[in-house]
Amino acid sequence: MAKSEARLRALKMRRRGKSIGWIAKRLGVSKGSTSIWCRDVVLTQRQQDRLIKDRIDAGHRGRIIGAEANKRKRLQNIETQEKIARGMIGSITSRDTLMLGIALYLGEGTKSDGSTLAITNSDAETILLARNWFEQLGVTRDMFRPQVLISESHRDRWSTVLKFWSRYLGIPKDQFANPVFLQGRPKKVYENHNSYYGVLALRVRKGKTLKYRILALIQACKRNAGVAQWQ
Repeated sequence: MAKSEARLRALKMRRRGKSIGWIAKRLGVSKGSTSIWCRDVVLTQRQQDRLIKDRIDAGHRGRIIGAEANKRKRLQNIETQEKIARGMIGSITSRDTLMLGIALYLGEGTKSDGSTLAITNSDAETILLARNWFEQLGVTRDMFRPQVLISESHRDRWSTVLKFWSRYLGIPKDQFANPVFLQGRPKKVYENHNSYYGVLALRVRKGKTLKYRILALIQACKRNAGVAQWQ
């Protein structure tokens, strides 16, 4: 296309309220040349407002596209890391389970003298792991005395919360201690209100000797890892 023809077409498009970038792309010329050709064209206020709106809309679309691209990238990364993790872990032995439970108790278990043997967490899978680990150490199902700690705002859902934990852990409802309803109503309502089941303390009755053994296992792990000595 000859420059003179391109210039005439650019002027025509500009008078219709098209942006410099849009015109340059349509004609296949530089934005600099387009800007020079159209510098004497005065846009109406309506045309200017339209261009501003178009830029805002384009920016919004760009943000959406960017967000979707980032989401896909994140999901692909997660999937890749999960595959790597499965390959690194492989099959789990009973000793692996023992060590995993020791680490869990180190982070979430009771340790003070006189406290009841227990692991406390809000994640149901973590609590199930704790139950299985306790059973590996010889705890029978009837020795569990779970207790739920949950906000007062969930009092009307208590039967639902109790049913969830009882079924998930396979522990009869009558073995659960009375719940602890935490005072102070939240200032905002969360979207997961009806799917939240509080924090569960998985306590073990008559577990004093076992607690001493677990604490000894933790100490042994620390010592063999070179971070502690026998007291």
